[in-house]
Amino acid sequence: MENDVLITPRAVLPSEILSQTMLAIVETVNASKLALIEKENFNKFSNYLERIIYFLRELSMSDIQNSDRLRDAVDILNGEIRVAKKLALLCSNRSKLYLLLNCQKIVKNLEDSTKKFSRALSLISLASLDAPLVLGNEISKLCKNMLDAEFRITELEEEIMDKIKTGIEARNIGRSYANDLLIHITKAAGISDEQSELKSEFEALKGETENDELRGDIAEALWMEQIIALLSKADIITTPEEKEKKYLNKRNSLGRQLLEPLQSFYCPITGDIMVDPVETPTGHIFERDAIEKWLTAGNSSCPLTMMPLNRSLLRSNKTLRESIEEWKNRNTMIMIASLKPKVQSDEEQEVLHALGKLLNICVERELHQECIILEGYIPILVGLLGGKSSGIRKHALDILCILAKDKDDNKDRIVGIDNAIEFVVHCLAHKVQESKSALRLLLELSRNNVARNLMGSVQGCILLLIAMSNSDDSQAASDAHELIDNLGFDNQNVIQMAKANYFGPLLRILSTGTQDGKVMMARTLAEVELTEYSKLSLFKDGAQGPLLQLLSHGDIETKKVAVRALQNLSSIPQNGLQMIREGAVGPLFELLYHHNLSSPSLRKRAAATIMQLALSNTAPEADHMQLSIFKSDEEIFKFFSLISLTGPDTQQIILQTFIAICQSSSGLEVRNTLRQISATRLLAQLCELDYCPVRTNAMKLFCWLTEDGTDSSLLDHVGQRCIETLLRIARTSENVEEIASAMGIISNLPKNSQVTQWLLDAGTLQVIFVHLSSGDGRKVTENAAGALCHFTDPTNPGCQKKVAEVGFIPILVDLLVSGTSLTKQNVATSLKQLSENSAGFSRPVKKQAVFRCCLASTEMGCPIHLGICSLNSSFCLVEADAIRPLARVLAEQHLGACEAALDALLTLIEGDLLYRGSKVLDEANAIPDIIKLLSSNVTKLQEKALRALERIFQLVDYKEKYGTSAQLPLVDITQRGTSGMKSLAAKTLAHLNLIHDQSSYF
Repeated sequence: MENDVLITPRAVLPSEILSQTMLAIVETVNASKLALIEKENFNKFSNYLERIIYFLRELSMSDIQNSDRLRDAVDILNGEIRVAKKLALLCSNRSKLYLLLNCQKIVKNLEDSTKKFSRALSLISLASLDAPLVLGNEISKLCKNMLDAEFRITELEEEIMDKIKTGIEARNIGRSYANDLLIHITKAAGISDEQSELKSEFEALKGETENDELRGDIAEALWMEQIIALLSKADIITTPEEKEKKYLNKRNSLGRQLLEPLQSFYCPITGDIMVDPVETPTGHIFERDAIEKWLTAGNSSCPLTMMPLNRSLLRSNKTLRESIEEWKNRNTMIMIASLKPKVQSDEEQEVLHALGKLLNICVERELHQECIILEGYIPILVGLLGGKSSGIRKHALDILCILAKDKDDNKDRIVGIDNAIEFVVHCLAHKVQESKSALRLLLELSRNNVARNLMGSVQGCILLLIAMSNSDDSQAASDAHELIDNLGFDNQNVIQMAKANYFGPLLRILSTGTQDGKVMMARTLAEVELTEYSKLSLFKDGAQGPLLQLLSHGDIETKKVAVRALQNLSSIPQNGLQMIREGAVGPLFELLYHHNLSSPSLRKRAAATIMQLALSNTAPEADHMQLSIFKSDEEIFKFFSLISLTGPDTQQIILQTFIAICQSSSGLEVRNTLRQISATRLLAQLCELDYCPVRTNAMKLFCWLTEDGTDSSLLDHVGQRCIETLLRIARTSENVEEIASAMGIISNLPKNSQVTQWLLDAGTLQVIFVHLSSGDGRKVTENAAGALCHFTDPTNPGCQKKVAEVGFIPILVDLLVSGTSLTKQNVATSLKQLSENSAGFSRPVKKQAVFRCCLASTEMGCPIHLGICSLNSSFCLVEADAIRPLARVLAEQHLGACEAALDALLTLIEGDLLYRGSKVLDEANAIPDIIKLLSSNVTKLQEKALRALERIFQLVDYKEKYGTSAQLPLVDITQRGTSGMKSLAAKTLAHLNLIHDQSSYF
């Protein structure tokens, strides 16, 4: 219902008058709610109006009298209602652009209207004195609030109005300013930035401006026209075709000759053309800066008229300033056109000179940049980038960078030229300054999607940028990093970066990208060849988490890619240990145990990754961490059981995993568990396979399980058949690792008569002899030497004879010199066991009678055993020339070899051999090495050396010869040794006459 005219005849009751007024206010409130702009201010205004309706309703229900004052007050109120309603309707029917540009006037009208409503309501209150006092007080309070009410535009609207004012005053602002202003306007007004809709709004603005109901004077009309002219410079308002047509028309109308400046353009003080002319009260015009310096220097009069002059009386001459600017713009436009042929000249210096002028024009004013664009310079400048002159290329790059900055259409123009991006990228590889200019241009162009895609496709671009990101020039490095990040929004670019060991964008996509992007990045990590440093940095920067998420939540193909990536990254111990520590093993085991998983290749990859984690646990870094890939014996059982459920490739990997684990800090526990679950039974079966990697690895693991197991548990699964299988492999295999494992298993078998007989029956001695003689490899020799210890047991002299008959002893002595420490240990053990029976096998010397009173010997007896000794019959160490090699082993760091050699040498001084054996040791210079063992950190070695020396020093010759060198270590033992060793050391010192036999040490 429309109530633009309210009739209030005197006969109408007050309640009816107020009822019509309330209805008109309701309509105004409803219209306010439809306002397209200043919604918060209109809501605030509507709230006041609704409070007025409430009080008018209360008055209408009160017993108030109809009076002229009441009717006059209501008429005033009705008039304000009509004005407010018109304003609300205006703000709901006009274009948003028009309303936003008039936001200050709209808000001012709302504030004024609120105050007028307050006054009108107070008049009604005064005309209704017979109304209740409480109601009157409430109305008075509302009136005061409305009088004090303030309505404000938003900060964004205020910023827009300031930008409009600045833009109009500056006059020569460029299109980037207009573009930025229009972006703010569309945001504040809620207008789409789609070109057709925005142009429609702009056309509506121009039409509405002509009939602006809010504007009432010429000044306001001019203001709106200036705003329209300012916004017309925006790219989205005026099409490129329209701009080009307008420019060409203007340029053609100017001619080709530069205009000379008018005399009035020159400053009387400086003689230069003015930039900011100011006028004195006498009408003379000067450059502002020049006249102010004149006055600052102490002058108080006009330099032309000498009349008194005050700085405050200077006034800007805008008309002259605009004329000077118009003259400059006109000449610049002509100059831009005239430089074009020179830029295309074949003379390098002429081109450089013209480009220098063009660069200065670009820097001077943004308006001129548009002229350069419209003059068609961009294709020419891009073409210059393919030339030979570095100076020309740099100038062209700098100009293109200025033209591209913050101007999307110019970027499109540059990118649209054939080979433009390729030319710019090639400039990166030239001189430093040219390279930096090319980098700046590429950075600016990288804000264009097409340009980004093209850059990545240019060969060497990514690599050059990464190299520049490490530059000592901080600005160039920063620009390169920013450009790389911009290019990182294209997945193919990111892949190229990864291949150049730059992973920031890849990690970003892997963490927060789309599912397809994550999978693509994971595939890159799986396929690209990474350095150890890159693998470390990828894990440090968080690659593991996203890959595990893909592993846990992806489909089969995604899981495959994730596992391959983890396998690639876990190949260095630090990453593998981090994966174990952070629980990555669990998801990998899940893949192995998933019964519905029909992808053998995925299982193989998962098993291979677990194997690498196991290998990581054998690295030195793992020694102090005490990590294990298994949480329980059940997990060990499940993992080992997979050997029976998977194909050969996965079987091999699982076996290799256990081999690696056996070498880790948790190896003993895992070996014990494997023995408890009878793993050796399955491994013995796998040893019967024809040659294949599975057999090789089964034997290696088998060997590890025999190292420290109990004899009974081992013999449960290793019988005569297994021994025959091992020897067949040792005889026929060409794989050194297999042979070493076979020899190792045999070496670790229990030392008892039954096993020894099985070994003899299977021809083990001949196999050992072949491998010790041929030198098939370090591990083969070590284990073969260990296996020989089965046959040198002193309780089985028959076997010992067979060892000697085969010809082992000379080989063993040679190995004391050439073998590894472990080989020497095993060889010394066998020699020690053989030497223990030497005295018993030494044949007595036969004697013949020469005279009745004497006998003469035809054979020389052994200096130790006094009988006839030989290698084959008595295994004598002296006959074997083993004393000096054994003595040299005493000086080695390997404690096992050192102890075994000492044990072998000590067989020479047992019982009544003491004197003769000590002499042999002395001649071999072995006693000083035994003395050195008194200072060993190993108690067992120390004690054996001490017992030997206690016996040797009972002999006068040797205590005199070696006693002095033994004193200090013996005294140290009496101070720090065990109680038994203290007593023995004291006893030895007593032999040396250094303490009394009755000393408390005893």
